Parts: sequence; structure tokens; C-alpha cells
Amino acid sequence: MVGKKWFAVVAAGLALGVAACGEEESGGGTSAAAGGGGGSEEQPYIAIVSKGFQHQFWQAVKQGAEEEAKAKGAKITFEGPPTEQDIEQQVTMLTNAIQKKPAAIGFAALDSKASAPLMDQAKAENIPVIAFDSGVESDVPLTTAATDNVAAAAEAAKHMSELLGGKGKVAMVVHDQTSQTGIQRRDGFIDYMKANAPGIELLPVQYGGGDQAKSADIAKSILQANPDLKGFYGANEGSAIGIVKGVQESGKKGLTIIGFDSGKAQIDAIKSGEMAGAITQNPVGMGKELVNAALKAVNGDTLPKVIDTGFYFYDKNNIDDPEIAAVLYE
Repeated sequence: MVGKKWFAVVAAGLALGVAACGEEESGGGTSAAAGGGGGSEEQPYIAIVSKGFQHQFWQAVKQGAEEEAKAKGAKITFEGPPTEQDIEQQVTMLTNAIQKKPAAIGFAALDSKASAPLMDQAKAENIPVIAFDSGVESDVPLTTAATDNVAAAAEAAKHMSELLGGKGKVAMVVHDQTSQTGIQRRDGFIDYMKANAPGIELLPVQYGGGDQAKSADIAKSILQANPDLKGFYGANEGSAIGIVKGVQESGKKGLTIIGFDSGKAQIDAIKSGEMAGAITQNPVGMGKELVNAALKAVNGDTLPKVIDTGFYFYDKNNIDDPEIAAVLYE
């Protein structure tokens, strides 16, 4: 939920954004052919504000965005806060991005409500907004380039149920309950189990902020309280790796762990058998679609409401298949 604090932050950002627009955020902004202002007609500037930089997923999105920008002759900047809990800092980054008056903005919201007033400001200044990964509770973004997170979470639940024979106690560690990805990956998993696996007992959802250390501590606490636990579901990269670490540290054997995203740590865990499988998105493709949609918006082209960037379930049996290998990232 968004309290008065976030709207106060947004209001302050709107008032002070001009003064702040030249400041570099400590959370990790990097650029590819970085530029300011809308750019020339030949080389439009797209300001991209991500959820973070700490996971390999975001580095892969950045790679795709950079590749597409280079191919299409655009300038981009790509930045995000230090962690996926830093909503206030992300709001400041978005404020600063608007003040640079880019040709378009790409935005992955940590909090689907907190940034809504800034969406209105971007619209008032005729800056098209493309949402990616996680949508915003606003009709301003012209499209959202994202995974179908409800369907992907349901696929994770399906494999969990099959591996457990439709019975057993399962715990969930989700990155947050403010972003649309957190909400959808939680609800998609829960709804599938309720409809299709009545023998699976789901424990109350725990939230680890996408932080590996915090998610590991949560996993250990769950195991201590539930020695009969059969499975774990981690709803993003940090959650999944945190679960693996927590299980390792607890010494518990025989658990079925299903994750989300890839990255080297998850790939290694699946190859070693510590993790049964995971959902991989297509982050490089997401970055490409984001920039492509932004350039179309600049040209006044009509965009679909959603650009589905796809997902796959992978495990040790198909991890080397060309179709899967192409969307894994290390």
C-alpha cells in the first residue's frame, strides 16, 4: 500500500526536480551513448529507470536495451536504485529523468501506485512512457513489455505440484507486495494450487524484498517452524537464491525448490540438483522490445497495450536445449 509518505516524496520531487536533474544517483546509473534532452531527430534519447541493478536479470535487460539502441541509432541511459526496496530513490530517479526531457521514458515500477503522479507529469510534458517488467496503476504508459507473470507463476505451481505428487506443505518467498510482478507471481502460484492441487498446503506468503540474505533467513525460519515442509517457491532471482542458501545453511535435504529467473547461481543450483527448476523470462528480449516500443512511440505509431516477452520452465533435463539456452543469462 502507498501511504502519504510516497505522495509527499513525489510532490517534493516535482518541486525540486529541476535542481536535482543533474545529480548522479548512487544506486548505479550507467549509460549507453548517454545523452540529455530529447536528442536529435536522428538520435532520440530514451531515459530508462529500472527496478534495480543488483540482479543479473536487470543487467540482461540493460544489455538488450543497449543492443537495440545501437542498432536503431538511439541514445539511452539505464539506471536503478541499489535495492528493490528503495522506492523513494526510484521516485527521485524518475523525477530526474522527466526533467531531462527525453524523447521517451522506459519505467519498471517498484511500487505500482507511488509513481502515478509522475506519470501524469510525463504526459503533460508530452513524453511517452513505456512500462517494462512491471506495470503502473496509470493509463499513461502506452504499453507494457513484460512476462505474463500470472501464467508463468501458474507454470511454476504446476511443476511443483507434479514433483510433489499433488501433496505436501509448500512455502513461498516473494520479493514484494507492491509491484505488479510481486503481486502477479504470488497470486498466479496460489490460484493454480487452489484450483488444481487441493492436496498442497500453502503456508502464508513471506516477503524478502528480493534480498538474498533476508530471503535466506526467512527460509531458515520457515524450516525451523515446519520440519515437514516439502517445497519452496521463490518468486524472483533474489528470493530463489536466498532460499537455496537458507536450505544449504539449515542442512535440510530432499526439498523441492522452484525458482524464478535464471542467472549463474540458479543455473548452477539446477545443474547440481539443489533446485528442481525455475521459470526463465527473456530479459534481453525485454530490453529490446522496450527500446523498440519507445522509438515507435516517438514516431507516433500505435502500440499494443501489452507486449508479451515470453517465458519458459527449465530444469536439468532441458537447460541445454537451444531454445532455453538462448534466454538464460549469466
